[in-house]
Amino acid sequence: MIYSKFLKDGDRVAVPAPSSSAEDELDIARYKNAKEKLENLGYKIDLSKNIYSSEKGRSSSARERGEELTNMFASNADAIICAAGGEFLVESLSYVDFEKIAQNPKWVEGFSDPTGVLFPITTKYDIATIYGNNFGSFGMEDYHEEINNNLEILKGNIITQHSFELFENEKLERVTGLEGYNLTDKVYWNTLSGHEESFKGRIIAGCFDLIMELAGTKYDGMSKFNEKYKEDGIIFGFDNCDLSKEELIRSLWKLNELGYFKYAKGIIFGRNGNDLTSYYYDNIKECLKDSVLANLKLPVVYDADLSHKGPCMTIINGAIAEVSVKGGKGTINFELK
Repeated sequence: MIYSKFLKDGDRVAVPAPSSSAEDELDIARYKNAKEKLENLGYKIDLSKNIYSSEKGRSSSARERGEELTNMFASNADAIICAAGGEFLVESLSYVDFEKIAQNPKWVEGFSDPTGVLFPITTKYDIATIYGNNFGSFGMEDYHEEINNNLEILKGNIITQHSFELFENEKLERVTGLEGYNLTDKVYWNTLSGHEESFKGRIIAGCFDLIMELAGTKYDGMSKFNEKYKEDGIIFGFDNCDLSKEELIRSLWKLNELGYFKYAKGIIFGRNGNDLTSYYYDNIKECLKDSVLANLKLPVVYDADLSHKGPCMTIINGAIAEVSVKGGKGTINFELK
């Protein structure tokens, strides 16, 4: 596994917009604040020229988005943080030069739609990536512990991350664009077994919706990744944004058919981003118990801090992760090897 050099004072961070970017004036205010705050921490920030405009969820054309990402990897930037999530990053993949990216490895971080680039970079090219925050998250005025943890990891301080106390179950209306989380509900990590769980393996995490779009395509490197790291075993971290419980069951069946879980050591599900109406299931536990996971006899964690209902842990894709869940509390440790 290739681990890029970590950030130090004075380093340059490039911010591409491979998906969406600013949709309104509040987004613009947030991006400007993120730039100012990170510059105050000692970093140089190079923003996409398209970061302040977005049309129909796209910062620019598919070609421009793909080429911009490639060029930022080939630039003198020391790390890359994607601007935002969205819906249509997959359109740009045809124009991303992954071979050039592999020749210029550096930390790239994103959340939600940027899974579309993180997943192939790690599974196909053996380069560690970060499923953490998009650039806009660094624009909240008062940094949550989540952001501070993220920054520590980007600097190479591989801290133990503990589950948070509260999460944002419902967003408040934005006023300034610089708001932090509306922390309302208690965090409680559940296990499918109902007992404490601990497991260790090489982790790959991201937005479940995007992983399903990539699965079985030329951007899916899980077969190679599985075989290379079968002795370590694999941990999957799934952040389900929009899929219904029925879609989740079908998707898990598909991934199992593709061999994803061949060497799995455990699976972590975050809190469902949009808990869509189900015809058959009242809760996620019943849904998971009726999926192929029931036959795999794996430790399964759900309602973890890996979710569109933040705050979230920072996940180093490709690293060895040690996961522990006890009494509703979760911890993750990473080992870079």
